[in-house]
Amino acid sequence: MLNRNKGNKAQVFTALTLFSGLMLAASNAVAAEVLRFSHTDNPGGSRQAAAEVFAKKVAEYTDDRYSVRIYPAGQLANDPKAIEQLQLGGVDFTVSATGSYATHLPSLNLTAMPFLVDSYEQGWAFYDNSAWLNGEFEKLPAKGFRVLSTWEAGFRSFTTSMPLATPEDAKGKKMRVYPNDMIRWTMEAIGFQTVVMPITDVYLSIQQGVVNGQENPVDTIKSLRFYEVAPNVTLTRHVYSPLPLTISETTWQAFSDEDKAAVKKAAAEASAFSRNLVRDSVNSQIEDMKAAGATVSEPVIEPFRDAVQSVYEKAEGIYGDEVQKVLDAASAIRKQYPTK
Repeated sequence: MLNRNKGNKAQVFTALTLFSGLMLAASNAVAAEVLRFSHTDNPGGSRQAAAEVFAKKVAEYTDDRYSVRIYPAGQLANDPKAIEQLQLGGVDFTVSATGSYATHLPSLNLTAMPFLVDSYEQGWAFYDNSAWLNGEFEKLPAKGFRVLSTWEAGFRSFTTSMPLATPEDAKGKKMRVYPNDMIRWTMEAIGFQTVVMPITDVYLSIQQGVVNGQENPVDTIKSLRFYEVAPNVTLTRHVYSPLPLTISETTWQAFSDEDKAAVKKAAAEASAFSRNLVRDSVNSQIEDMKAAGATVSEPVIEPFRDAVQSVYEKAEGIYGDEVQKVLDAASAIRKQYPTK
């Protein structure tokens, strides 16, 4: 009888221990706060891949106190709306072209001036080391969001329904642009009529003839399959277009110092992943588009460079001395990292 009671007590103790462990695990699972990450890339694209790395690292470095839920393909918002939602606290993270943020800090338009840099290494140095650009980024928390790191998209090029060998071919044709003055001025200087629309509407608009094409980095062109409806891919590489990863300032200020450091570390590692992935994938993406029936060409670039000279003059008329600061910074970086 005594032995049986001991056995019962042991069983009860074991059951209570197991129950307590399960309750603790459940408590920890409930305690993980979900953070929402909105972007407009398709699930198979590089942004989604980098977002998955970021989400994994945030969970790891915060000991699962936070869980990042990713909403790709504009499920929550297009790029401008996602940035507005950052300010309102409706989303916690987004990643978009630098020029997308210019609505809230107009000087960021200057990063989209044409032909500033010629290689990924130059672009990375500009975004990581430019005193001017980092100074502009420091103004963003007052707007309701801040930059955590810079991800990669690459150099913007064209996909059009007609061949585009020179700026002459652009005359009378309609080019989709996102809401950014510098991109619009560049397209108009080349000869296009511009039509502003969300990226989520572009595929159908080209298919229906509303516009004759669009311009984006190869990674975006491939991910969103624009080459299917605009099969002439012209590699002008007219604008370097990386993707600042941003966080809502409301979310950031709610973090402990420990969690801020953890999220910054996760963002830096996701940035390195994104940069290497995009740089190393461009050639294979071009070959994939060719295999799918796209015509890919590299035009003589001087006529395009000549056509956009008026863009710098127009920018000076609005931004004054800031334009020369950007041009000088880009020139110094091109000399420091010469192309082969």
